[in-house]
Amino acid sequence: MKSALTRAALAVSCLAFAGQLLAAEPKRPECIAPAKPGGGFDLTCKLAQSGLKDTGLLKAPMRVTYMPGGVGAVAYNAVVAQRAKDPGTITAFSSGSLLNLAQGKFGRYDEHAVRWLAAIGTDYGAITVRADAPWQTLGELVEALKKGPASVVFGAGATIGGQDWMQTALIARAAGIDPQSLRYVAFEGGGETLTAMLGGHVQVTSSGLGEVTPQLAAGKVRILAVLSDERLPGKLADIPTAKEQGYDISWPVIRGFYMGPQVSDEQFAWWQGQFEKMLARDDFAALREQRDLFPLSLTGDELNAFVLKQVQDYKALAGEFGLVQ
Repeated sequence: MKSALTRAALAVSCLAFAGQLLAAEPKRPECIAPAKPGGGFDLTCKLAQSGLKDTGLLKAPMRVTYMPGGVGAVAYNAVVAQRAKDPGTITAFSSGSLLNLAQGKFGRYDEHAVRWLAAIGTDYGAITVRADAPWQTLGELVEALKKGPASVVFGAGATIGGQDWMQTALIARAAGIDPQSLRYVAFEGGGETLTAMLGGHVQVTSSGLGEVTPQLAAGKVRILAVLSDERLPGKLADIPTAKEQGYDISWPVIRGFYMGPQVSDEQFAWWQGQFEKMLARDDFAALREQRDLFPLSLTGDELNAFVLKQVQDYKALAGEFGLVQ
């Protein structure tokens, strides 16, 4: 039995390798970022764009196009319905995409509707204010919310029930505050949200850490908490976690790509192979670190299993907040 299983695994591996040999590089590779420029999807596409180009794994330049709408829903539906066989299109997704899928926010298509290609890194949620904001710590912000939940305006790149809302809702719940009492302004993506906060239209943003670190380096924002289990390494080591401030909240943000459901096995194997080569390279690890992302390398079946498990977990979490029927 064991030798039969070994032969079967070897056969699958050989098929994937053969697929890479049979498939040709797509003539017009494209990465769809399902939001406006400047947010996490943009970051994800540009990381792949640079990583594949700089390592010579993609000869043709990969363009990044923007397809905002429904925090990923428009792009998801467009890929499934209109680009199901397109061998040159990859689309960025995040944990927020999976959370929306768990709540049925992508319409008639569920998590089984696409081919999950590769995860190339992980980010963490972050609670951020302007550098001149009155709150120095997460505790001070929570005390202000306890005195008057409507006195603070939150901005985030999603609607109620989305990833950014969920991060603040978890903190509010841990502090004994009704998440529904928060003042919340929804934007289409993280780039818009950050612009609104810097312009004084909202006071606090909840987002992925990688979306705000450029403004942190510029001295324009203060990150009150990162939603990781432990402090992050290197230049981010001074940012306190929510946990160390008394709020047992962690929110890792997967960043990766999917393809249309009818992309051929050969073409899918070609892309999977290129991403696996890229993820194994030290120069890509350095590029990922520059974007303030952390290692997470999953492709093909392994990523598919991860996504399906994550969606089930998010369904349970959304149910706790009364977000699913």
